[in-house]
Amino acid sequence: MSANPNWEPGTFFHLHEEDPVEEYENFKLGMWIFLATEVLLFGGIFAGLFIFKYNWPEVFRLGSQALDWKLGSVNTVILLCSSYTMAMAVDGAQRGKNKQLKLNLLLTLLFAFGFLVVKYFEWSSKFSYGYFPGSDLFFSVYFMSTGLHLLHVLIGMSFIGLVYFRARQERYHEENFGGVEVCGLYWHLVDLIWIFLFPLLYLLRH
Repeated sequence: MSANPNWEPGTFFHLHEEDPVEEYENFKLGMWIFLATEVLLFGGIFAGLFIFKYNWPEVFRLGSQALDWKLGSVNTVILLCSSYTMAMAVDGAQRGKNKQLKLNLLLTLLFAFGFLVVKYFEWSSKFSYGYFPGSDLFFSVYFMSTGLHLLHVLIGMSFIGLVYFRARQERYHEENFGGVEVCGLYWHLVDLIWIFLFPLLYLLRH
């Protein structure tokens, strides 16, 4: 990726006039700092999962068996595909291929929506069997961690929707792709978090 794309002044914030390249680099740095705080947040959740599993192995083993690993696997594949289409959207923006950009943003949104649909059926199934937040330690952790991840998915979808709207206005090209790149960074983090959550929650069979 080019480290020096022209960044439209005020693309996301209208604070003051500054060099377009400097504004882009500052915004990208801000996103990296934000992503670092997200890593720390979910790192704490992952550490808690390991500690709880170590202290209450039977609770986590039984809880994991109540989850549908097949649905979890489907959502894993969906998010991996969305990560690929997001990468292709960034590539399209960098190459000035607006059709490629818009198509892959829409595909990413479609995959994200598919993730929500699968999660809806998964949660509905748990509720029908009487599993709710607070049912026990495992399901408290399960709903908290997957719910927080779901919130990040919704935020990511809003971000992608905004970028798609700007792409329809042909705001992105070879010298101005910063918004798409930053959006891609956030979405890849959303995917990465799920890659860790899936085995920790769904595959704790023993």
